[in-house]
Amino acid sequence: MEFQPILWIYSLIQWFLDKLLSPTPPSPKAILGRPRIAVIGAGLTGVSSASHCVGHGFDVTLFEAGDENSLGGIWSQVNNTSGLQIHSIMYRFHPSIRWSAGYPDRQQIVSQITQLWKGYGLQERTNFDTRVTSASQDKSGRWIINNDLAYGYFDGVLAAVGTCGDPKMPHMPNQEAFKGEIFHSSRLDGKTAAGKNVLIIGGGASAVEALEFVVHTEAASTSVLARSDKWIIPRNAFVDVLLAMNIFGQETVFSWIPETLLKRLFYRDLDDLAPSSEGLFTETPMVNSDIFQQIRNHKAAWLRGDIIGFTESGVRFRQRAKGVPKGGPGKEIEVKGDMVIMATGYQRPSLAFLPQEVFEEPYQPPNWYLQVFPPEHMSVCCNNCTYVNAIGTVGNYHIGIYTRLLLMFLVDPLARPKEFWMKRWIDMTSVLKSHAPTGAFDFFTYSELIYWFVFVIAINPFRWKWAPFVFLGIGSALPQNIVRGEDQIRNGLGVKRIRHE
Repeated sequence: MEFQPILWIYSLIQWFLDKLLSPTPPSPKAILGRPRIAVIGAGLTGVSSASHCVGHGFDVTLFEAGDENSLGGIWSQVNNTSGLQIHSIMYRFHPSIRWSAGYPDRQQIVSQITQLWKGYGLQERTNFDTRVTSASQDKSGRWIINNDLAYGYFDGVLAAVGTCGDPKMPHMPNQEAFKGEIFHSSRLDGKTAAGKNVLIIGGGASAVEALEFVVHTEAASTSVLARSDKWIIPRNAFVDVLLAMNIFGQETVFSWIPETLLKRLFYRDLDDLAPSSEGLFTETPMVNSDIFQQIRNHKAAWLRGDIIGFTESGVRFRQRAKGVPKGGPGKEIEVKGDMVIMATGYQRPSLAFLPQEVFEEPYQPPNWYLQVFPPEHMSVCCNNCTYVNAIGTVGNYHIGIYTRLLLMFLVDPLARPKEFWMKRWIDMTSVLKSHAPTGAFDFFTYSELIYWFVFVIAINPFRWKWAPFVFLGIGSALPQNIVRGEDQIRNGLGVKRIRHE
């Protein structure tokens, strides 16, 4: 095997991060302490969050609606041809992860999730085929799952249900007349598009999934039928990191710079496909470096317009000119194809099991403290399941940071945010982003997320001792010892002890 110096250096960096930052897995007979956390969902985020908890000595129970084949969440459902579109250095959902490629495929991702699940002894702490329908508190503030005391009491709830549930498969007019094949973009294993004319209905991440399949199986031609133009950015780690460094998390007076550079250097002769009215920092962009080359080689076409209905040999389509809104006038054409792939996305998993007060306006998701903590219940963290659009990654170090923030809130009464101040932070962020074309929390960047974390630690001096633990996962013993000392001082002064066990 040929020696690859860059991959070797990457492997060395991953080894170093693992040794430095990975919490120690508990021994098989270890008795873990409180706070005890209910983790809902055994996908990438749920497994990562649970491993952080047990690695730091806190007990967890995972609840997963599916069977053991559902371990890995959305990655257990997608096609084997699917893989990361962002570089794996931006997808380090746990410090112990060891990627063997820059852009790993679905099988390697599920393998890493499974290794993490087993490595931290989560098998005996996972309840499969257990759909959570309610999470409620008793008079003492302890959480009860599904009103079933057989699971015990919990001090906190970490929802990790994600943003992608069951596939959306809308029925379109005259669909039964089509003589070809129709599949959802996530149900393509065992299928082939070799030599076929493929129609992809929809855009966004699901279209990327479909394009991966089309390229892999060598289709004769591909037509993407999209209702709107979407920003497409290259599959390049350097570009992705630069875009995620917009700390304002919204369109600014400088947004024209990256937009112009993308049009000049990436779109080039295809800049007509770039959005004319939507800025780059308003919606999650597609990440794909193949589609433009496919178009230039006349193997693919990107058509903007609205689906009218199916025909026997394809799709009736109203093709709109650039700038014409959805549903507007256009030229009606028939786009012929042998296979239709519905890149129509997924149903968003429900958070309805949470107390109903967390959904009351104006502090409903995603308008929560740090976007994941409902202000009425600081002991609830909805990790990776409230965001709408972003530039960055859903599978990186923020999973551990959010988890450790929850642990800090539960362990340390003086670091715990009060409902009043949680709402004021939400109000402040809304004011700072009042000129954003989207809602304040409907779009953010990864650097903005890091700013949020730094701000909430810096604003409260009692959280400073927790900074190494929150940001890096090290040094939890010291702040816990300080908390015990603070408890003793409060008790000695006759201050009522605040329960945090």
